Amino acid sequence: MQSCKMMLAGVVMLGLAGCVATAPKKQDVAAAPAGDGVAQLYTRLDAATQRYANAQQAQRGGDVQAGQVESRAALDELRDASTQCVRTPACDVQRFIAAFDAMLRRDSAGPMADADTGSDAPQAIAEAGEAEPAAHGIPELGRSITLLKGRELSDLIAMNGPVQVALEEWLTQYRPNLMAAYVNYQYLRFEMYPEYQKAGLPEALLFGMMAKESGGKVHAVSRSGASGPLQFMYATGLRFGLGMVGGFDTRFDPQLSARANAAYVNEQLAIFNNNLELVIGAYNGGEGAMQRRAGRGDSALSFWDPQVYYGVSQETRDYVPMVLAAAWLFLHPDRYNLEWPKVNTKPGSISLTQPASLAELTICLGQDGGAPDGWFRVLRNLNPQLDPQQPEPVGAKLVVPQQLEKVYARDCASGRWQRLASELHSATLPTPPAGMSADKRVATRKGSGTGSHAYVVKKGDTVAAIARKSGHCSVRDIADRNALRAPHYRLKPGQVLQLPSCAR
Repeated sequence: MQSCKMMLAGVVMLGLAGCVATAPKKQDVAAAPAGDGVAQLYTRLDAATQRYANAQQAQRGGDVQAGQVESRAALDELRDASTQCVRTPACDVQRFIAAFDAMLRRDSAGPMADADTGSDAPQAIAEAGEAEPAAHGIPELGRSITLLKGRELSDLIAMNGPVQVALEEWLTQYRPNLMAAYVNYQYLRFEMYPEYQKAGLPEALLFGMMAKESGGKVHAVSRSGASGPLQFMYATGLRFGLGMVGGFDTRFDPQLSARANAAYVNEQLAIFNNNLELVIGAYNGGEGAMQRRAGRGDSALSFWDPQVYYGVSQETRDYVPMVLAAAWLFLHPDRYNLEWPKVNTKPGSISLTQPASLAELTICLGQDGGAPDGWFRVLRNLNPQLDPQQPEPVGAKLVVPQQLEKVYARDCASGRWQRLASELHSATLPTPPAGMSADKRVATRKGSGTGSHAYVVKKGDTVAAIARKSGHCSVRDIADRNALRAPHYRLKPGQVLQLPSCAR
C-alpha cells in the first residue's frame, strides 16, 4: 500500500505540476492534442478513478499482483488526462485535483491503512520537514490532519492552485499581517497550543485559523459579531462552553477559545469523515451549509470538487485556501524565502506597586524589551479580561512577557515615565454644555421617540456600573443601544449615552 501511495504522489507531481498556472500559454493550447474535448477528459477522469478504486479493492481482497498492475494502468491514464486538461481551454483542473485528493484519502483510510502507522509513519513525517511536537501525538496517518503532515497530501495541497494563490497573497500584500499574527501568536502560545495538543490537533492548523480570523488580536470583533482570537459567534461559543462569566465574555479568552475551537474541529472531523478542508469551510460558512453542499461521512465530497468549491460562498472559497496556506507557511517558511521573527515570549508577571491601567503601563514601558511598536497589543492579549483604560489596584497581578518584569520595576513603579503616563491618562475631554452632545450620532437619535433618555458619562463610569444603577437594563441593552464594542465597551467622560426604557 505504501508503494501505491508513493506512486500516486508521483503521478500527482508529474501530471499536475502545471496546474497552478492561471491560464495555458497560446503555444501550449496549439500544441495540445486535438482528440479529446473537455467532456471527454472528464469521462476519462471518472473512468480512471473508478478503475483505480477497483484495483485497490482487488488488492485488499488478496489479488495483490493483478491489483498493482491495474493500479499503474489507471494512474497512467489519469496522468495523461490531467496533463491534457492543463493544456485544454475551459478544462477545470480543480476536478482533477479533487480526484487525486479523494484517491489519497481512500488509500490512507482504507483497511490496510494500519500498515502505514508502523515504522514507515515517522519516516514519512520526517521527510515532510515536520518538526512540530504534535505530529507524534497523532495515532494514525490516515487522519485528514496529515494534510499538513504527511508528504503526499502536503505536497498536493502546496501545489493546489487556490492554495498557491493564497500563498502569494500572504507573502505579498498580507505579509505584514502574517508577521504580526505570528508575533501575536508566539506570546499567546503557552495558553493556546496546549489545548490543541491535548486534542491531538496540529499547531499549524491553530496558527492558520487564527492568522486568518483575527491576526492574533484577542479582542477582535467582526461586523457580524464574531469575537475573540478565533472569532466565535455568540451562539456557537455557547455550544462549546464560551459565554459571559463575571461580566467577561470568554470568547476573548485565548485559552478557552482555543479549547472551544479544538472541540469544534474534532466534532466536525467526525461528521465529515476527517476531511479537514470541509471542516475549515464549515467553520467559516456554517456546518449545515457545508453538509448540504458536500454531504457527510464516507460519502462526503472533497472541498476541491467543483460542485463544492464553486457552490460555497466566495468568502469560504477564499477562506479555506488562506487557512491552509498560513498553516503551510508556519511549517515550511524556508521554502518560501520567509523568516519568522525571533521574539522572547517567555511569560512572566508583575504585581502593581501603585494603581495603573494597561494604557499607562504601555507608556512607561516604552519599547524596551524588544517591541518596536510598543507593548499595548501584547498587554491586552495577555490580560484580556481587563479594561485597558481602567486603573488596576495596588497588588493586582498582570501577565507580562518575562523581560518586562525588570523594566516595570525600573520605569513604572516610580520615576519620570510613571509620572508622565499618569499625567497623560488623567487628562479628560471637556464636558459639553447642557443640552448638547459630543456624539452627533447619539444626538440624532435622542429625539427619535424610542423611549430612551440621555446619560452623561462621568469619569470612572463603566457600562456595567451604569447598568447596575439603572436597576433593570443589562450591559448588552446599553451597549447595543449605543453601538458600543465588546469586550470593554470603552467610555469617555462627557460622552452622552442613550439609556433604553428599561432604565426607568
